[in-house]
Amino acid sequence: MGKVDDYRRSLLALDEQEWAGFLTTHSGLPGPRGNLELATAAADEASPALIHHYAVDGDEYLASCGAMGLGRLAVEGDASAEAALHALADDSRWRVREGVAMGLQRVGDSDPRRLLSICTDWLEDGSWLVQRAVVAGLCEPRLLGEAGFVEDVLDILDRVTAKLAAASNDERIGEDFRTLRKGLGYCWSVAIAALPDPGFDRFERWAGRDNRDVRWVVRENMRKSRMRRADTDRWDRLQAQLDAG
Repeated sequence: MGKVDDYRRSLLALDEQEWAGFLTTHSGLPGPRGNLELATAAADEASPALIHHYAVDGDEYLASCGAMGLGRLAVEGDASAEAALHALADDSRWRVREGVAMGLQRVGDSDPRRLLSICTDWLEDGSWLVQRAVVAGLCEPRLLGEAGFVEDVLDILDRVTAKLAAASNDERIGEDFRTLRKGLGYCWSVAIAALPDPGFDRFERWAGRDNRDVRWVVRENMRKSRMRRADTDRWDRLQAQLDAG
């Protein structure tokens, strides 16, 4: 956490009115990678009012910092933070959506059961982007240390994959749908690596589905090295099945 601590000290040495200029200057944007260490420090240290202000900012980096910070506020008991985070899950800007996933993970760090409750509630939202926020928020290796929690995450992956499989042709051509599909293309492997036996059991059922989007999800996860390491024998059998199909 060395860089985060350095950025935390730099921010705390400034008046909050000066933060926006510092954050945008050191954001790393435009560029391939935003400055996540700085965003983490800002989410840790910003006042609640500033977090809510950044969350609705037109600047993508500031809004992503705000999204991350909303997770912290939710943990601290801010009753409005969860609803604000939910709204941002449907944002058109991908860095903001990543901030939402990291904000959810902050909730999970504090209270995994509360994270599951939030994500289960969000599943009622029909938005493909909100569904993607759910699976991305849950499928973080550091959260997946307890078998019962991982079983619940696998249940949610099943539900979201079922929604993907049931999409209409018109829905399937949309960018939001493809964003969810891409998320499922790695999230299954993260959960399976955490709990291989039940994970492979569920995944193998999806591998047998005659649905091109589901099959794409299956093949993408099979490309991940963590998937093969989780159970080499089962991976080999499943890969042979896919190759034969």
